[in-house]
Amino acid sequence: ALALCGYFEEQQMDFQGKSVIELGAGTGIVGILAALLGGDVTITDLPVALEQIRENVRRNVPAARAPQPRVRALSWGLDHGAFPRGAYDVVLGADIVYVPETFPRLVATLRHLAGPRTVTLLSSKMRRELGAAFFFETLLPRHFRVELLRRHEEQDINIYRVTCPAPA
Repeated sequence: ALALCGYFEEQQMDFQGKSVIELGAGTGIVGILAALLGGDVTITDLPVALEQIRENVRRNVPAARAPQPRVRALSWGLDHGAFPRGAYDVVLGADIVYVPETFPRLVATLRHLAGPRTVTLLSSKMRRELGAAFFFETLLPRHFRVELLRRHEEQDINIYRVTCPAPA
């Protein structure tokens, strides 16, 4: 998450006027920063994490900031109906690729959320033993264009830009 936030700073990212969704938010730091950088943000995770995320939003996003980030449950591959298809400008995910059994559901969720102009930014610790390389180099490219933006050698963290392929 910190690597992705650092990338936002380095690139002077501006999410003004953008519809943003964060997947598997954990603490919510990535979505909170996207909101502070102007995005209309929905922060998602499993139900068990939502109260902590709401508290972090309360503590870190000024109450006067509108719109406030929304915090919602999203179980990959299961809750798609509650989220508009292809309606997000930006999809964010930090360190969400480490349980191989969830990879097909994560891809299904990305396919549901991403429209033709959506940019997905994913940062990941490259846990080879848990299939991160397979996910980014084999599985994801079956459905999306995947570009490596940054590699942090010392921490073994990659940041990827994922977009929908052009229509044939």
